[in-house]
Amino acid sequence: MCQPPSVSAAEIDAYLSSLAEPQRSTLEEMRRRILEVVPDAEQGMSYGVPAFKVDGRTVAGIAAFTNHLSYLPHSGSVLSALEEELGEREHTKSALHFPPGEPLPRSLVRRLIEAKLRSGG
Repeated sequence: MCQPPSVSAAEIDAYLSSLAEPQRSTLEEMRRRILEVVPDAEQGMSYGVPAFKVDGRTVAGIAAFTNHLSYLPHSGSVLSALEEELGEREHTKSALHFPPGEPLPRSLVRRLIEAKLRSGG
């Protein structure tokens, strides 16, 4: 059962408010950048971290860890498809890492989300 968007967005607010700086403000900026690309996305939590859904599909997630922040495309193919655009950024098959205080560029966020929307997965 889906929760109303205001409740789901409040879950993300609570997650972000629990973080120290600069993690908090960096992930708040990432949230804004994701919503610039998919303004009608349903916001909520998935696997314990902030996530953004379009038509019921999770298209992006963000998370804070001890030594880095992560962008989560919720796909095993998106990051490999954009390998050249990721440059020297550390990543796994399913997470793109970036340092606190340095949100991913808007253009890269847009390409990541568009790749996920195209992937069908």
